[in-house]
Amino acid sequence: MAYNLKEEVKKRERFTGGHRMCAGCGAPPVVRAVLRSVDADDHIVVGAATGCLEVSTCMYPYTAWRDSFIHSAFENAGATVSGAEAAYKAMKRRGKVKENTKFIAFGGDGGTYDIGLQSLSGAMERGHDMVYVCYDNGAYMNTGIQRSSATPTFADTTTSPAGKVVPGKMQKKKDLTAIIANHNIPYAAQTAPMGNFKDIGEKARKAIYTEGAAFLNVLAPCPRGWRYDTPDLMKIIKLAVDTCVWPLYEVEDGKYTITYTPKEKLPVEDFLKPQGRFAHMFKAGNDWMIEKFQEIVDAEWEKLQKLAD
Repeated sequence: MAYNLKEEVKKRERFTGGHRMCAGCGAPPVVRAVLRSVDADDHIVVGAATGCLEVSTCMYPYTAWRDSFIHSAFENAGATVSGAEAAYKAMKRRGKVKENTKFIAFGGDGGTYDIGLQSLSGAMERGHDMVYVCYDNGAYMNTGIQRSSATPTFADTTTSPAGKVVPGKMQKKKDLTAIIANHNIPYAAQTAPMGNFKDIGEKARKAIYTEGAAFLNVLAPCPRGWRYDTPDLMKIIKLAVDTCVWPLYEVEDGKYTITYTPKEKLPVEDFLKPQGRFAHMFKAGNDWMIEKFQEIVDAEWEKLQKLAD
């Protein structure tokens, strides 16, 4: 079924307004786009690892979630939701439940790339019929903007501060989408909530209605950690995609497909400059950082193109 934003927004919102997420945060558009992709008659069990999304949307006695919601610790969202899925299957075999239920876990990059990787890997390897969605904001934003393995090279965080000796984070960003795709699951994809939401909408639907384990890695900028003006959320996302800092692609049964190729691949400066976390890269004598960042992005884009070919 072709994705039609006009029709999708007519659906009842499963993730309500009134939550406490920051203005200009990328996570709420990610959640809304993913949940909109579920058929109106299907029930959802949502699991969320500890993080910005969880603490800001489920503050007792209030909740922004209209479906069943489970709060997990940082490290076990994959295990929690896969356990709920296993229990559901057992109950359905015995005729104890009739409704169709979909299982979706959400976690930030800290609770996915790092602390929760073990339980995520286990859930994917076992092949549970569930979707794990990582909203990637590139650091441990909820606990003070500490670097994670999703933090880009040279980014200034509270645990990788840019100074005269160390120019921000020194390591490259972990390629989690490829790692999970190599679990031989039927569907994995990298996407972002941009434009008419077609890319994220179609990929979310594929992930949810593909039998077996599926994974979505979704760019979700953070205005506090990235230090951009809050109204510029969608502009930042578009720049990440058009510079190929965050390429959009999917992996179906091991086959790589690039789902968006920029008409004109922009230089990485266009993405870096609006963000305070990269301000030091534009100081006199730091041109080498921008050149190195461009080399990393170009090499990863070339590697992805070869995989897709």
